[in-house]
Amino acid sequence: MKLLYTNFHTGDGGGHTTYIRELAAALAARHEVHVAAPPGSRLNREARALPGVFVLDQPFPNGLKKWKARSRARAKLAEYLRTQAFDLVHVNGSADHRLVLSAMPPKRPALVWTKHNSKVVRGLGAWLRARHTDQVIAVCDYTRRELLRTAYRRCRLDTVYNGVDIDRWSPWPADLVAAERARWNDGDDSLLLLGSNAGTASYKGWMDLLEALALLPEPTRRRVRVLLAGVPPKAEHLARVAELGLSGQVVFPGVLTDPRPLVAAFDAGFVLSYDVETISFACREMMAMGKPVLLTDYAGLPENLEVGVDGWLVPVRDRAAMAAAVTTMLAERDALPAMGEAARRHAEREFGLPLFVERTEAVYERLLAGRQAG
Repeated sequence: MKLLYTNFHTGDGGGHTTYIRELAAALAARHEVHVAAPPGSRLNREARALPGVFVLDQPFPNGLKKWKARSRARAKLAEYLRTQAFDLVHVNGSADHRLVLSAMPPKRPALVWTKHNSKVVRGLGAWLRARHTDQVIAVCDYTRRELLRTAYRRCRLDTVYNGVDIDRWSPWPADLVAAERARWNDGDDSLLLLGSNAGTASYKGWMDLLEALALLPEPTRRRVRVLLAGVPPKAEHLARVAELGLSGQVVFPGVLTDPRPLVAAFDAGFVLSYDVETISFACREMMAMGKPVLLTDYAGLPENLEVGVDGWLVPVRDRAAMAAAVTTMLAERDALPAMGEAARRHAEREFGLPLFVERTEAVYERLLAGRQAG
């Protein structure tokens, strides 16, 4: 197969970048893989480091005021599509989806779109894109069910769960874990370290967790420390943390090039999203490192868990339920390592990259076989 992956993000790109990079890296060994991404983006940079992957510096300008830039970008992409004659193009967001459709050659490659978030699909634009899209990949069953209520129900529609590198995200030896814990617990190993590498965007629900901790009796609350990697919070968020009386119990290590040392220190992880989220790479990374996780019942997050075995589930934005879950963790502290081991086994069964790549490749093959038969 000759494949083109596109992504519109000009900066980090988050989960989109991880998703495309891992597919490109794996499939380049047996297919011709190209990546079109804005110059200077993380995906552009990381794709260039992948053996056998071809990279196009391709902007995806969006918005009516950028019509001149869009016209230039469309012409560039149209020429690339025409000369390269791809079998399949895999788009990953609305901006690149739109530009690819406008640049399609008369002999169209198959078009695949992955729905990465929980944003509602509606409007004339979505209807038009659906009319010219062959295959949709949903990253969780929740997303697939939601798409069946939209214009995309006309497309081939499959769930392929995101995979993570479970060899890289593997549990650390006990002595290294102890060393990392010592960095964050001030020498008090009785502290419960709750953490997340899912970032500090408001919709991630980390402030809900802090408000839940504020509901606990002070002696209980003092037994918990929260570690939260990501962009440092805004001043108003820090002011709210102080208002809750939690400044001494919340640590913001910033954006980490490698979050694994921080995750190794956790007793348990959390992803408490109430918007945008689908399945969460961060959740799967923490579970692969042997950490039980506290999740909200938002979108596809519950699909990561065996509740009571490798984690806990609470209603979205329910601070009382979150407080109760933390109380349970403290009361059942001795059970957390076994729950972490269950999380790791779950990751080994379901979260690995080879399974993710195999399932995605199978979607491509079925789609192309169906087009040839048709």
